[in-house]
Amino acid sequence: MDRYQAMATFVRVVETGSFSAAARHLNVGQPAVSKTIAQLENRLQVSLLIRSTHGLTPTEAGQRFFERARAAIREADEADLAARGAGAGLSGTLRVSAATTFARLHIVPLLPRFLAEHPELEIDVILDDRVIDLVAEGIDLSLRMGTLADSAAVARKLATSGRSVIATPAYLARAGEPRSPADLAGHQAVVYSQTPSVWSFTRDGAQTSVAVHGRVRVSAAEGQRAAVLADMGLAIASDWMFAGEIASGEVRRVLTDWALPTIDLWAVFPTGRMASAKARAFAGFVEQVLSEAEGHSREA
Repeated sequence: MDRYQAMATFVRVVETGSFSAAARHLNVGQPAVSKTIAQLENRLQVSLLIRSTHGLTPTEAGQRFFERARAAIREADEADLAARGAGAGLSGTLRVSAATTFARLHIVPLLPRFLAEHPELEIDVILDDRVIDLVAEGIDLSLRMGTLADSAAVARKLATSGRSVIATPAYLARAGEPRSPADLAGHQAVVYSQTPSVWSFTRDGAQTSVAVHGRVRVSAAEGQRAAVLADMGLAIASDWMFAGEIASGEVRRVLTDWALPTIDLWAVFPTGRMASAKARAFAGFVEQVLSEAEGHSREA
């Protein structure tokens, strides 16, 4: 194995904290990773990692080597892109994490377009509504919605969506249409467990909040969509979540005279390392396609 590959393997081991995790990300066996690190330590004549029951941590020498190796790898990747020219395609593997429903509706269907522009690129899409550790999971870019919990995160806002109270016409025909936020107390709500069950509205500068209740509570946005479309109740959702159904009339917005807080989409990059050209390009692509979709929606 050459020096570049050895450095890349060591960097991935430190970032993930274990040989096994690094092996999964590199698509090789764990023994190969262990052997590479042993050969690297032997060549450098220094111990790079401290092995314990809690995992692997770099020694002082290992930390210095890690920082320089990581920077060298990033520089080499950027140099390759520069040498090929600005119009050259990206290559290798890009690991992206995103909320399941948002990705299914707005990201995965557009991947063919991005991949066609970069025929040597592969994309791993990790779907999870929870916030995951980008470094431990080897993620290059995470698409996250809402307020970022980590103020130190390296992030870029890509888009903003309005939010609405929505329901199917069948539910509204059965339960009646709320005319004010106070009316929601008498309705069934499909509550997404990762958002507050107290909904806040504003109109003409005045704010009002109402606690909603429902017999169905779901831990994933996909479940909320399914419950709403099964006529089980009202829900608060971003325009992204029900864009197609709102356009077709399969669901309707209610309380449209009242405003709800908007929600932001962020591109979040792993803390402590430079965002790769692949991650930056994909973030720009997502920003562009969402802007295009918003423009088409306004024209309609």
